[in-house]
Amino acid sequence: MTLVIAHRGACGYRPEHSRSAYELAIELGADAIEPDLVPTKDGVLVLRHENEVSGTTDVADHPEFAHLRTTKTVDGQTTTGWFTEDFTWAELETLRTRERLPALRPDSAAHDGEDRILRLVDLLAILDAAPRRVGLVAEVKHATYFAQAGSRMDELVDSALGDAGWRHDERLTVESFEKGVLRDLRTRGTGGRFVYLQEARGSAADEVASHGSAAPTYAAERKDEALAGFASEFDGISVDLDTLMAGVDSVAVDDPAPVRSAIVDRAHAVGLAVYTWTLRPENRFLPAALRRGGDVAAFGDWERWFTSVIRTGVDGVFADHADLAVLARAVVGGRD
Repeated sequence: MTLVIAHRGACGYRPEHSRSAYELAIELGADAIEPDLVPTKDGVLVLRHENEVSGTTDVADHPEFAHLRTTKTVDGQTTTGWFTEDFTWAELETLRTRERLPALRPDSAAHDGEDRILRLVDLLAILDAAPRRVGLVAEVKHATYFAQAGSRMDELVDSALGDAGWRHDERLTVESFEKGVLRDLRTRGTGGRFVYLQEARGSAADEVASHGSAAPTYAAERKDEALAGFASEFDGISVDLDTLMAGVDSVAVDDPAPVRSAIVDRAHAVGLAVYTWTLRPENRFLPAALRRGGDVAAFGDWERWFTSVIRTGVDGVFADHADLAVLARAVVGGRD
């Protein structure tokens, strides 16, 4: 069965990585929650998609933090704003969450300011209190960048999981766009499953740091030989939807035929699970043929797209609207 993983919680309905987004995702039937992990100055793991937080919090409204606004280059991308590693946890917890895409998701933006930023330990407590078993798929962000700044993400993650009793929990999966931090966590004895995230293009930040322009590309790491090598140390890979559906036509909802995905077939052949990101129903994110009307925020033919993706046999899908992915899975499962 394809797992439905709530991407940053139910972030199609509530500001991402907020308590309400996580709790709603559980109510909507998600099998697992996906948080992104970044550190504070004092080594606390907080839940933000990026370490720059001006787009998802009210930090700009806090004059006491104006002096912390700066420009940094993270994994080759230069950004101006406020960065978690410049704040203590006591400072960050005064911030409130905001919708990242307010023009696209005004209903979610209506909940701006209702929730505070959370730590990893806060989400683990939410999952422990859930009325059913809900997994964690934790993404470790920018490990090489943070290591150069003095924060070992493998140490912080392993310690936080251990303190919360999650270090060897069967609900645990850890993922990253960098192989090095996954290997470091395994060396530390951290349990759970390990998934290597891959962008469609470019190279992993840890590979660039070690090899410069000679770093292997993500595309090269999807060749059969590389996949076979990864199978001995990782449990799966996670790829973008374009990579998953390369060469695949969208299929009618009532078509019972399986959908063949080359990357799914090749990864499964060597024993790797395959995950994909991110299912979203708005026209802006759908293939052109499945958009309906001219409003980018309106829902297009999401069911046709979601069911086509699930019928590839992919092991898990990340979704902003967990309930819709659950419905699509039921449509596909109803044919079995």
